[in-house]
Amino acid sequence: MKLNVGGIDRTLRIIVGIALIGIAVSGVSVWGWIGVVPLLTGIFKFCPAYAIFGLSTCPMQKSE
Repeated sequence: MKLNVGGIDRTLRIIVGIALIGIAVSGVSVWGWIGVVPLLTGIFKFCPAYAIFGLSTCPMQKSE
């Protein structure tokens, strides 16, 4: 599993995921549980959709 979620992208995914889960827990909407997806992709630094489309927000690594 190659990492494909970079710093800012990762931070935003975690914040949005926590906010959506908070909405679900507070009882506003059951759809808030979809926040588990961005939270997990942010934690593990891997997004399956990015992998399918060949995208990455990780900074390029230097060749030695």
